[in-house]
Amino acid sequence: MSSMNPSLREMQEELSVGEEFVTRYNRPGPRYTSYPTAPVWNDSFGPKDFEAAMQAAEVKRSPVSLYMHLPFCESLCLFCACNVIIRKDKSVTPPYLGFLKKEIDHIASRVSRDRQVAQFHWGGGTPTYLSPEQIEDLFVYTKERFSFAPDAEIGVEVDPRVTSPAHLEILRKLGFNRLSMGVQDFKEDVQKAIHRIQPYEQTRDLIAAARELGFDSINVDLIYGLPYQTAESFAHTVEQIVGLSPDRIAMFSYAHVPWLKKQQGSFVGHLPEGMKKFDIFRSGLLKFLEAGYLYIGMDHFAKENDELAVSQRNRTLHRNFQGYTTKAGADLYGMGITAISGIQETYAQNHRDLPSWEKAVEERGVATMRGYRLSEDDVIRREVISRLLCHTVIVKDEISKHFGIHFDEYFTPELGQLKIPQEDGLVVINDREIRTAWLGRIFIRNLAMVFDPYLEKQQLAARPLFSKTL
Repeated sequence: MSSMNPSLREMQEELSVGEEFVTRYNRPGPRYTSYPTAPVWNDSFGPKDFEAAMQAAEVKRSPVSLYMHLPFCESLCLFCACNVIIRKDKSVTPPYLGFLKKEIDHIASRVSRDRQVAQFHWGGGTPTYLSPEQIEDLFVYTKERFSFAPDAEIGVEVDPRVTSPAHLEILRKLGFNRLSMGVQDFKEDVQKAIHRIQPYEQTRDLIAAARELGFDSINVDLIYGLPYQTAESFAHTVEQIVGLSPDRIAMFSYAHVPWLKKQQGSFVGHLPEGMKKFDIFRSGLLKFLEAGYLYIGMDHFAKENDELAVSQRNRTLHRNFQGYTTKAGADLYGMGITAISGIQETYAQNHRDLPSWEKAVEERGVATMRGYRLSEDDVIRREVISRLLCHTVIVKDEISKHFGIHFDEYFTPELGQLKIPQEDGLVVINDREIRTAWLGRIFIRNLAMVFDPYLEKQQLAARPLFSKTL
């Protein structure tokens, strides 16, 4: 067990919080894959602004991160809040890939060959919805147009239910070195309720095949708070996952947003909420810690020698739209419907629907629907929130020197708001730093929210814009 964490017994004691405590902190809040968060962005930021951002990035010569959104799935998982397109008929893929290549061409023409790709990620949807031949064609097409670093992190999200040995073989042959797969839960009645039947053996066999092919890192996604879950049943799923020994685990809170995703309405009446949901989270957390995984924070666990854990200890961990990453300082270029780019001090998001995205790519090469240019205050707050979420500590003097401010004066109201979390044992504050206590890692989104002045207006919206923090 790393010295970063207290003993397992101390953790169990810290997690013995009551219903009133959970209710106080379990409120809607962002996951902060960006700051400011997406509801702040607007459509006054368009394709011309995105083009200008790409031009500015060329001057800085920063490294490159690429994201490709492949939105298709064969069936709908009812818990899903992602932007997916459900099609049994795979004739939809060739036209989509044709437009995607046009977008790749346009962006590649604006990224110099001396700027190396440090990270390349395929998400969705289900990227292995594509055939092995389509995967090879798309990857080779992209690689011919960008310069990849020799140690580039190349990852893909796979669904064990549709990923064949041929898929894995071509992915590995092409240079993919990281796999991430959804499991959610192995309990049968949970799987039936969420419309995702995925036996343990299917997941076990895929992980074994991936290991044999030499993938560097395997990540498994779980979700707590799903219908019919209990603390005991989820602990059993976690024990099965521990037996498979993935390098990283993401244990996400189920985001119940039926006003955005109508299919989630069927769960009402069967969801564990409040303390029941916290007990499920606690059972999973303790099982992973007992097995020697480190809790990175924000739902993520990693083995002690994993790059994520090492990077957090060295305070070089970074966060982007794919979650935690060790590739800090890269400009992110997103391609495909709904894909998001984060370049220098700007964000740009593509059109979410297929016809609008296709039309924009055909006419302009890019499909920016909305975006945002950060103010000076946004940049400061982004750095503060990022350091808190990634390193679990904010060294005040580092922020003061970097931005030419006096931290305590600049953030006087925020320091006042942190007094209650400090009294509740979530955070330790002194003249030098703001440090997250171990219990505070579980409610770290709440601590980050203190530094987000946009939340006040967003909380006045007719419906919550974010899922609850637990």
